[in-house]
Amino acid sequence: MSGSSNTRASSADQDAEQLRALGYSSDFNRSMSLWENFSLGFTYLSPVVGVYTLFGLCLAAGGPPMFWSYLLIGAGQMLVCLIFGEVVSQFPISGGVYPWARRLVGKRWAWMVGWVYAWALCATIAGVAVGAGPYLAIMLGFNPGPDANIIIALAIILLSTALNLVGTKLLARVAMFGFLCELVGAILVGGYLLIFERHQPISVLFDTFNLEVNGSYLPAFLAASLAGLFQYYGFEACGDVAEETPNPGKRIPKAMRMTIYIGGAAAMFACLALILSVPDMAKVLAGEDTDPVATILANAFGPIGSRLVMAVVMVSFISCVLSLQAAASRLLFAYARDEMIVGSSLFKRLSANHVPSFALLVSGLVPAAIVCLGMFMADAVATIVGFAAIGIYVAFQLIVVAALIARAKGWRPNGQFTLGAWGLWVNLGALVYGVCAIVNMVWPRSPDAAWYINYSMILTTLVVMGAGLVYMLLGKPYDKGTAPAGDAWKFSKPLAKGGELSGAAVNKPAI
Repeated sequence: MSGSSNTRASSADQDAEQLRALGYSSDFNRSMSLWENFSLGFTYLSPVVGVYTLFGLCLAAGGPPMFWSYLLIGAGQMLVCLIFGEVVSQFPISGGVYPWARRLVGKRWAWMVGWVYAWALCATIAGVAVGAGPYLAIMLGFNPGPDANIIIALAIILLSTALNLVGTKLLARVAMFGFLCELVGAILVGGYLLIFERHQPISVLFDTFNLEVNGSYLPAFLAASLAGLFQYYGFEACGDVAEETPNPGKRIPKAMRMTIYIGGAAAMFACLALILSVPDMAKVLAGEDTDPVATILANAFGPIGSRLVMAVVMVSFISCVLSLQAAASRLLFAYARDEMIVGSSLFKRLSANHVPSFALLVSGLVPAAIVCLGMFMADAVATIVGFAAIGIYVAFQLIVVAALIARAKGWRPNGQFTLGAWGLWVNLGALVYGVCAIVNMVWPRSPDAAWYINYSMILTTLVVMGAGLVYMLLGKPYDKGTAPAGDAWKFSKPLAKGGELSGAAVNKPAI
């Protein structure tokens, strides 16, 4: 027993020493295990929430081959995940993308990354909370209206805030419970559907049902691939709690990869089961069955059984909001610790439970305010929520570009996880994938709609980034703190022959 305690104490000392070497000290409670850290990313990614929410829309847009978008986009996001793994392994600092950008490039770049990512997270929290309304209605047996969805969303955000304020241990346990419920639910529900409620042959996955635009199926498939694009993010949340995870340089990159391939496999299995269980594909494609998920579950499980399934789905929604809010609060905490935001003295303060309580409250209040806009401007809320995914993808690509800039300056990843000589090529692949994904997301697909609806994602992104740029240039919030920035190359080691890292540190003048 004493030997185990000594080992844990030694590991904690090493983690604290690594953080001090990076210019920080921490009062966070390092109690999150590898599987709990992974569960945070998994419930943020939430296969059930992602698949169930977009299944009907994307199946109608591209037909059953939309299934393959999960595989293709998962492979692309894995490239991004590998780059993030290299960065967090070397810079395991709370806040994720913001401190990574700060060390890779500098303060201004980091400020913009944090600004975009913070608003995207708040919009995502609001969107997921609002999206839970119809599923709770099915579970409780009533027809929800817009006001009911708003009340449900506010209740979920309030519950998430209360749970997060209790502390890291409860966050980890709820995330783990959400992961187990979601995974078991996906396997049991999907398995039952495939065994007892299968109405389509496996060959339907290759049947386009003549969904063509100007003689080509590609536009329909790209539209349907939004299901995958909205699915594969959440792995970065593993790094947001780096100071709450022992041995983060090794565990967090592994947890990130687990999030992609376990979460992706669960999403693909759930999607496959739903596609093969559609009783009348023609009605879905014709727009006559606008909610095929509800139709499938009602046919398969009946009124009582479908409500039990919805209970599992609700656990997924709540744990997803919980993980998103935890990520947003750690980002705000990291921002405040470096004096990058008004009210930094409050937002960087940890409670007796070792959580950033004021940051958590703001991470609940801002999404709640977005939700409340639905009482007055439903279209505005839809537009803001639409920014959620594109904002996160933009923030991701700013990190991918930052890693390339740092490599050009001489940075060679030197954490416990590195890609070695493959790093540059994976980095370039992640950039190409990310740019293509963003273009696909913002591409206008409703020629009969008003221009501001077709280009709403681009407009909201430009407004958020433009406002952030103006604030940054006029207020210069990035210039108030003295935390290290733009120094990734200082921690590098040069490449020896054969692409392996040598033992000598790079000796360059400080920036």
